Amino acid sequence: MSKRIFCIRSIVIFIFITFIISAIYLFVIIEFVPLVDEKFSARVKGDYVIMLLQCILGIVAMVIPVILKKRWHIHVPPKMILVYAIFLYCAIYLGEVQSFYYIVPYWDKVLHTLSGAMFAALSFSVITTLNKKQYTSANLSPIIVAVFAFCFAITLEVLWEIYEFTTDLILKTNMQKYALSNGVLLVGQAALKDTMQDLIVGSLGALIISLIFYISLKYKKSWIDKIQLKINEF
Repeated sequence: MSKRIFCIRSIVIFIFITFIISAIYLFVIIEFVPLVDEKFSARVKGDYVIMLLQCILGIVAMVIPVILKKRWHIHVPPKMILVYAIFLYCAIYLGEVQSFYYIVPYWDKVLHTLSGAMFAALSFSVITTLNKKQYTSANLSPIIVAVFAFCFAITLEVLWEIYEFTTDLILKTNMQKYALSNGVLLVGQAALKDTMQDLIVGSLGALIISLIFYISLKYKKSWIDKIQLKINEF
């Protein structure tokens, strides 16, 4: 095993263990957290429910590349896995558990921009892999690949917002920031602001990456091969 692969694997394992420990800790203390904080100075049960859900999602998300490799023999490039893991760490552990969403200005918007870019890159990797001659008789043009990557990324961004809405509706949380920290409900555009900003910056991230990959594919840049998935033949 090369030193680079060892470092990547160590970082990914560290992040995975962090999610597991955080989930166990949250599961244990969640029963001792007050349902409502009258002074609005501390986290309440709904906040810990969100953190627990996100940690569980993080664990599941990090297992997906392993499942792809073992079940369908799809190899995800190590660098892509590293970026994927670091993004999950920033979004879930730093963002939710360590409250970076509230401490660091625009942390949420930066991550949504990056998520749109990552979804577009993932889609581009998948479709260019499947577009090879051994997998299909069609030969999609660079513009079709770029448009598909952009639309795929936007679809995933929308599905995430649906997840946030559903979670808020069922568990009475505030993932979509429709209420202030003191419990006051927002109305009109103020209530929609967080959701729409997330969709807008996610779309911009997807658009930028789609354009970059379109130009790279059109002019046949060799670095594209380094981010493509590999399907092992039997």
